[in-house]
Amino acid sequence: MLYTLINLLYYIAISLLVARAILSWVRPDPYHEIWGPFMRFVYQATEPALAPIRRLLPPMGMMDFSPMVLWLILGFLRVILLSILH
Repeated sequence: MLYTLINLLYYIAISLLVARAILSWVRPDPYHEIWGPFMRFVYQATEPALAPIRRLLPPMGMMDFSPMVLWLILGFLRVILLSILH
């Protein structure tokens, strides 16, 4: 049960990171009837985890590597937690 919960939370977090990356490339209208609330939800859900990483990373021009760093951190945490449970 806990194994499944960890995997579910991991895949939800990764899906939100991928959605944020796609939204940053596409840049839909934040006031659109459908995309606006979805876009605000994705940004509000991911920003608390990305902001501290962004402060630690040096600026790299227009590229934001904080989602990739968070993806790696989440992957390591998932492996560690699942190995403890196993």
